[in-house]
Amino acid sequence: MAKNTICLWYHKDAEAAAHFYAATFPDSAVGTICRAPGDYPSGKEGDVLTVEFTVAGVACLGLNGGPTFKHNEAFSFQISTEDQEETDRYWNAIVDNGGEESACGWCRDKWGISWQITPRVLSEALVVGGAEAKRAFAAMMDMRKIDVAAIEAARRG
Repeated sequence: MAKNTICLWYHKDAEAAAHFYAATFPDSAVGTICRAPGDYPSGKEGDVLTVEFTVAGVACLGLNGGPTFKHNEAFSFQISTEDQEETDRYWNAIVDNGGEESACGWCRDKWGISWQITPRVLSEALVVGGAEAKRAFAAMMDMRKIDVAAIEAARRG
């Protein structure tokens, strides 16, 4: 396990989530699966307790802790994309697998984890600042999934 690991609390589906992320994003994998050595408040001996996994190179630990805590937008994965095809691929994988759309390039997977699918062209426009950033930002505010061509047009004015 990495020295610094993001721990994500799941009701009971940490292993399924880890396998989905590994199949969806490059540089992702499922690692060690640890089973509970005894009964615990949200599970039984032998149930999957934790799953080590990486998402786009980021070390994570999925904990099957039960229904007590829910995910919210205060935590999200931001995935930088190169073009519309890559943006669509990740967005559709999440939304079409029981997830839901949100605003400004955000969506949520079926386990409640929030994702920002952010084309590089949008990030670059915001860093430039000034009128170009203002136009790109205004265009983004009306979007759900980011439309690369619309952001590029907004950048040009």
